[in-house]
Amino acid sequence: MIEPPSLPPAVATAPGWQPLPRRGAPLAAVGAGIGAMLPLALAGGVLALLVRTPGWLPAALGAAAVGLLAGAWIGWRRHRLTRWRLDEQAFAVRHGHLWQSESHVPVSRVQHLDLRRGPLQRAIGLATLVVHTAGTRMNTVALAGLDQHDAERLRDRLARQLDHDDDAL
Repeated sequence: MIEPPSLPPAVATAPGWQPLPRRGAPLAAVGAGIGAMLPLALAGGVLALLVRTPGWLPAALGAAAVGLLAGAWIGWRRHRLTRWRLDEQAFAVRHGHLWQSESHVPVSRVQHLDLRRGPLQRAIGLATLVVHTAGTRMNTVALAGLDQHDAERLRDRLARQLDHDDDAL
């Protein structure tokens, strides 16, 4: 198997930020590849029909292959560039290289927590942690591809911090 390029130094060595487990990268690649393949296959087929190309099926299949490969690479890379951190004040998620995104959820804003595990995630010991927050804009932060035990520990720790803060009121 070909190893993808190494992570940028700023992402790989950020203090306190935890990476997602490597075993989740193929699952992220497959999901993103299928997600990109279908619309590109449809667009390629429709475009070939509009320009009256007799080979619309090969055009659709070629676009599907390009979508599958490009989507898989993007999904793999996105998974490898995602980091999370939990401290006393907030839960944070960071991802991206060119377009970076960082979300911080203060513990005081957490309403409730969910753990989701699909059949493929269960098969390789992964889970998705969903943090529901107070407010209407960006009211959930989901982190897919977490190790199942890490997700359970994060959920329990956030719940304990939330209960402790409620008791202080």
